[in-house]
Amino acid sequence: MRKSIISVLVLMLVFAGCAPAVAPIGTGTARQPVPEIAPQVAPETRIVVDVWGREVEIPADVQAIITLGSGAPRLAAYLDVIHMLVGSEQYIEGGVSVLRDYNPVYHAHLMTLPFVGTGGGAGQNNGFPEEIIMAAPDVIIAGFDLEAADELQAQTNIPVVSVRHGTGLAPESFRKAMRVFAEVVGAQERAEIVLAFIDGAFEDLNDRTYDMPDNRKLRAYSGAITWNGRRGFSGTYANFGPFNVINAYNVSDYSGLDGFFEVDLESVLVWDPDVIFLDPGNMDLVNDEYSTNPAFFRSLRAVQDGRVYTMPAFNNAGTNITYALINAYYAGIVLFPEQFADVDIAEKADNILTFFLGENTFDIMAEAGLLFGRITIGE
Repeated sequence: MRKSIISVLVLMLVFAGCAPAVAPIGTGTARQPVPEIAPQVAPETRIVVDVWGREVEIPADVQAIITLGSGAPRLAAYLDVIHMLVGSEQYIEGGVSVLRDYNPVYHAHLMTLPFVGTGGGAGQNNGFPEEIIMAAPDVIIAGFDLEAADELQAQTNIPVVSVRHGTGLAPESFRKAMRVFAEVVGAQERAEIVLAFIDGAFEDLNDRTYDMPDNRKLRAYSGAITWNGRRGFSGTYANFGPFNVINAYNVSDYSGLDGFFEVDLESVLVWDPDVIFLDPGNMDLVNDEYSTNPAFFRSLRAVQDGRVYTMPAFNNAGTNITYALINAYYAGIVLFPEQFADVDIAEKADNILTFFLGENTFDIMAEAGLLFGRITIGE
């Protein structure tokens, strides 16, 4: 009898375990498991320090940028990251311009992008905030003053990294700006290759002339230099980059001044340079001066000997390092013909332009008036 009772109890338990679960009263259905909600993870960021020492928080992985102001678009070209741009400067509406070395190479591409700023080299905020917000870059890289960088960042709530740097043939400020830009976009290797190329050119230029005494050098004057606008014959430059790297005898260095200045013509008569270089883009101004004062020009030794040569402008919203290097080699050919006898300016320009921009624009430069050769004042 006891065995029978136990058997019945076992069967009841088995059937009870197989019965469907009963839903709680009032639900009508079985309770469903509550899905887990993934925690919100903030995007990864990093800090970069710009040329003003500003600590700027940017995305860890930067994919889209905007470049504005003095030098910034040019650095993008030198670092080969133009493809990262999601906006361009409005000045390009004026057509292809050789005044900025990267423009002929990238103009067509830049015209496909929305305009997000005017473009220029003053260092002030020339961005279009609403258009920038619509373009949605990860970072704005700008050749702006400190206050302008802060202002645009506040207007857009997009990080602004300043890469403003001085003009001239690759001064330290240029090198710093190049490295800051490269850190933002992950192009550090390319930046060091570019800087090594410049240093290699400097070494080559210096090695050809460093041991020549001044009394064996031709005395040179560079005039009609474009600086914050077009200038006539008296616009000159002491401590001039293209002359410095070839150890040239620059008569303007003996003015006691530094950088660009307007020299009085009496000083030029006293210096009486052996060779004169002039910006071909300003020859109309020089020729006008000649028409009103021909005696001054005719009294200069360089003019009498027919030793007046071109020195194309290389500053426009920052320095075209390409053009400045080409100018240095050309000045070397003119002033030190024996030491630079192996240099063909067209071949050297091809090497420089192709390295920096990926394309040789030497013929485009010449067609637009940035050419190399002798010129005659008054014609």
